Amino acid sequence: MGTNNQKRDEYCGFEQGPIRPPSEAQSLLIRVSRNCPWNRCAFCPVYKGSKFSTRPVEHIKRDIDAVHRHIEKIQSLCDGSGRISRDALYTMAQDLPAEEADSFNAALNWFRAGMRNVFLQDANALFIRPHHLMEILTHLRACFPNIRRITCYARSQTVASWKEDDLRAVREAGLDRIHIGLESGADAVLERVHKGVNKAQHILAGQKIKAAGMELSEYYMPGLGGQDLWEIHARESADALNQINPDFIRLRSLAIPNHVPLFEEWCSGRFKKCTDVQVAREIRLFLELLQGITSMVKSDHILNLFGDLEGRLPGAQPAMLAMLDVFLDLSPGEQALYQVGRRMGAFFTLDDRANPQRRDAAQSACQEFGITPENVDSVIDEIMKRFI
Repeated sequence: MGTNNQKRDEYCGFEQGPIRPPSEAQSLLIRVSRNCPWNRCAFCPVYKGSKFSTRPVEHIKRDIDAVHRHIEKIQSLCDGSGRISRDALYTMAQDLPAEEADSFNAALNWFRAGMRNVFLQDANALFIRPHHLMEILTHLRACFPNIRRITCYARSQTVASWKEDDLRAVREAGLDRIHIGLESGADAVLERVHKGVNKAQHILAGQKIKAAGMELSEYYMPGLGGQDLWEIHARESADALNQINPDFIRLRSLAIPNHVPLFEEWCSGRFKKCTDVQVAREIRLFLELLQGITSMVKSDHILNLFGDLEGRLPGAQPAMLAMLDVFLDLSPGEQALYQVGRRMGAFFTLDDRANPQRRDAAQSACQEFGITPENVDSVIDEIMKRFI
């Protein structure tokens, strides 16, 4: 037992987890915990087979210190215009011990991005004790006083259990935004996909975060209700978000890779996956039911059929609904063409269908792979698995 404790307490170098939100693409990633403490969601492929653990605060601070040390060295190479020669960077990298390569690469990438934002990994940074999180945040802010934003993922169930005073204290220590995987506000959907939280907890957690003065990103998963629960999924999710009024509502359309529990449900016929057209109808109903809030709707992921479906409520709501109506009014052939073009990267907006080069690329793909309105969704299902 002593040996196991020693291994657990031993610092093994800079760590980074496997994922972060797309909006944190230029953020410095600091790992405060490993994997997910719940890890039972039927649709999620991340962390499966991995054990959850929290990292000692001193290890996290050593990671931060390593990045700070590298940043100072990188800045020392800047000339009068703020530029750094490739040769100087190459020499610095070559002189580093092998065990510092990861922290150096993280520091260099963050330096190139402007050193504005930090994201605390992995799936539930608020699982650690409040005073430990405050210590980490304080150290980060001390090392990098010009940080613009520090964010993290958290589970609604965890946030709901936090004391309001602790949330406010963490906000004062420097946590600016929390990303919550709402996925759905419908208890029937949440129970079926083993989310481990209910609608009431989602609402309570969201309201607590907002009351603490932090920004809140809530993720809604179109298609998660399947063909039988799509309407209650849309209605109850909109109702939950209307009670929360998050800063951001981010769309993350359902995809089902082969190695998640929901794949077995799909293959057996117990879960009937929605087509893209059905998902578009669901999103339209969902957006139509968002009332009395000022959230920014974002569709910032390649999984989503509409790359430019975004805007601040309530003003942008009519334009977003009109965009969905344009797609729904297309012929099946044009819908299929857009589906393929969007997922292969030829289209970003519906208007891109009018671009001859982009349209030719999408049509060529349809011809090459024999894609028709009848089989397009099965092809799209395979394409989407690559983006998870």
